[in-house]
Amino acid sequence: MVVRIGLLASRIRVDEKMLIESARDMPGVELVRIDDSTMSFDIHEAPPEVDVVLERSVSHSRAIYALKFYERHGIPTVNTLPVAEVCGDKVQTSLELARAGVPTPRTKVAFTPEAALAACEELGYPCVMKPTVGSWARLVSRIDSREAAESIIEHKEVLGSYLHHIYYIQEHVPKPGRDIRSFVVGDECIAAIYRTNDKHWITNTSRGAVASNCPVTDEIAEISLAAAKAVGGGVLAIDIMEAPEGLVVHEVNYTMEFRNSVAPTGVDIPRKILEHTVQVANAVPARPQQVIAEGRA
Repeated sequence: MVVRIGLLASRIRVDEKMLIESARDMPGVELVRIDDSTMSFDIHEAPPEVDVVLERSVSHSRAIYALKFYERHGIPTVNTLPVAEVCGDKVQTSLELARAGVPTPRTKVAFTPEAALAACEELGYPCVMKPTVGSWARLVSRIDSREAAESIIEHKEVLGSYLHHIYYIQEHVPKPGRDIRSFVVGDECIAAIYRTNDKHWITNTSRGAVASNCPVTDEIAEISLAAAKAVGGGVLAIDIMEAPEGLVVHEVNYTMEFRNSVAPTGVDIPRKILEHTVQVANAVPARPQQVIAEGRA
């Protein structure tokens, strides 16, 4: 039996190419490209038939709405819609981490410039302000003083989007010039890397950080699996900082990039992702013929 995996993607990046190459070496797996930039969905009809969808959209909004259609018609997805909704919003992520007791930085959310400034003062300087939705460390600011806070808040007010008027502020964690990104697939922490940057306080590889292997200790595996469980599980990248008091999780990524992590870790991450996706497909009972929208002839 062939498992047809729908690769939902905005464009084919290096990560997606690695998935495509890996799928070619897996018997019984067919990878089908679903281009979210050209397709449209009909509310009365099922999407293109596949056994499971592997979501790889660059756009958070496209991912969310595409997953709504596939899950509405009983097609399993990796990751699921609830996981994407939680991980795509930093406020929701923080709330779920806190609910589960996963160590995470002190975080405040405010809705007005005055309340945001007060939150910065309560957390103390430096503190970090982030957009609630976004990736690659864009528009992330370290705020070192009240004057800097006033300036950044003023800029956010002028930007106009309602998302910029939700002020998400965290304490600054004095990490040792690096952070840890671990990779969770299903119920296993399969690998981890250090992301080291000696030129900038932000340690994303998109900002010049260098990836190197990080041994998966019991402590890293435990906090990674706890964070993954807190947001709903699946295929996730957990961003961890080494705080003076121990490890803390500050983000969980649901459409994770892994191209810079395969070589240093020696772990075939795309293969692990595909194997998990096949397991998800096989865990779902065979679907009967789809019944299209009620009341439609």
